[in-house]
Amino acid sequence: MIDFIKDHFWSILIIANYALAISAIVTVLLKNINPTKTVSYIIILALFPFFGLIIYYLFGQQYRKTKIFNRKHIINSNIIQSASKSMKMEGKDLRKINEKLDDKIKLVKLLRASERSPLTVRNEVDILFNGEVKFERLLTDLNNATKHIHIEYYIIKDDTIGTKVLDVLCEKARNGVEVKMSYDDVGSKLTSKMKQRLNESGVEHFPFMPVLFSSLTGKSNYRNHRKIAVIDGEIGYVGGINISDNYVNNESSTLYWRDTHLRIYGEAVKVLQFHFLTTWDFVTEASIEIKDSYFPETICEKDVAIQIAASGPDTDWANIMEAILTAINNAEHYIYITTPYFIPNDQVVTAMQIAAKIGVDVKLIVPKNSDSWIAQHATNSFLEPLMEAGVQIYRYSKGFVHAKTMVVDEVFSTIGTCNFDNRSFNINFEINALMYDIEQSKLLKAKFLEDLEDSEIINLEDWIKRPRFDKLKESFSRLWAPML
Repeated sequence: MIDFIKDHFWSILIIANYALAISAIVTVLLKNINPTKTVSYIIILALFPFFGLIIYYLFGQQYRKTKIFNRKHIINSNIIQSASKSMKMEGKDLRKINEKLDDKIKLVKLLRASERSPLTVRNEVDILFNGEVKFERLLTDLNNATKHIHIEYYIIKDDTIGTKVLDVLCEKARNGVEVKMSYDDVGSKLTSKMKQRLNESGVEHFPFMPVLFSSLTGKSNYRNHRKIAVIDGEIGYVGGINISDNYVNNESSTLYWRDTHLRIYGEAVKVLQFHFLTTWDFVTEASIEIKDSYFPETICEKDVAIQIAASGPDTDWANIMEAILTAINNAEHYIYITTPYFIPNDQVVTAMQIAAKIGVDVKLIVPKNSDSWIAQHATNSFLEPLMEAGVQIYRYSKGFVHAKTMVVDEVFSTIGTCNFDNRSFNINFEINALMYDIEQSKLLKAKFLEDLEDSEIINLEDWIKRPRFDKLKESFSRLWAPML
């Protein structure tokens, strides 16, 4: 028997590969997912032995359907139920929102169907442009914390800015402030020395879904891309800026980094707190004590209406993508989108094309030079049909644009972690703040128009004449679009 296996080792491996591949293909077919994605997986499984199986097990599993992210303990908490009730709008608040939104009320109704996305009214916000502005405010708020600090980030590095943040966390923990920190195990880099410092200072910290060579399955794909900071339950941060030197523009920067973040004071912070606690419940794998102090009553005189939309394997629906689609479909005057990764699904492409064709001013800013070769070429493959429909596309050339924003008709705007790609829409954990406020929309619109001055518009006629080899690279990269 052993001799037979030795003599036919590779044949046995090939047979085993295709037996598993056939099983995977049947599974993909039965899921009835997007046909393009289905065909992509079938081609890879059929034509690339072994490699195809690796790709499938890394990217093909649907955790939203398998419900491995259990949130029942958190959702059923009496304290959270009480906090949710306290956010219910009074009649005068609802009338005020109706006046602001006019016929954009459909967007609110979409997310209000989810108990996790209540519409909050009593909020004060500051839009923070670029990392150097965000970290100045964040460090001040962290230093002023008296009760608790909750941090959840895709990228936390113990480089210069990261060490400044971590130093404050350690100091606060030593002084009796509760500090909890969750970081994605793929995106973050913390040295053993820093982890030891955190432990000795009393900072509770856990990696999100650790990836080990012995357990490399779909866990390397479903990453926590959220960026949340909650301070004393009153101040919250959400947006595109991770904790790393890459996001700060100073004299030592080699690349200008254009990004956007949001600081919130008010009721919407309770929703950010909820999402942090659900993640914390998952990463610690233990019951968490939910305290009343996590959800304090805040006195806020401002009335910026905000919904916090989260999506990922822990949500039943692709909430952020649905919100974006609804906003695009309801636009009457303009849609201005900034994203570092633009690899959209058919629904988003069609919605943008229809909006442009009926006269809506649709503009898109993407990086001129991406940090991913395959993502940049995949993005390029989507641009021509959009421009043919009248969408104006600009490539940011001052540096790298990482902001993830959209503003529509000076009524609706969103800032968050979600890119315009399949990974953000359907695979990773993402979170966005949806704002219904004229003043904030005008600020984002003004910044968008300012960014256009540092961008190059793509001319359709010139774009069509680009080298055939470039088109081939784009077509090849687009084959991977459902998995990027």
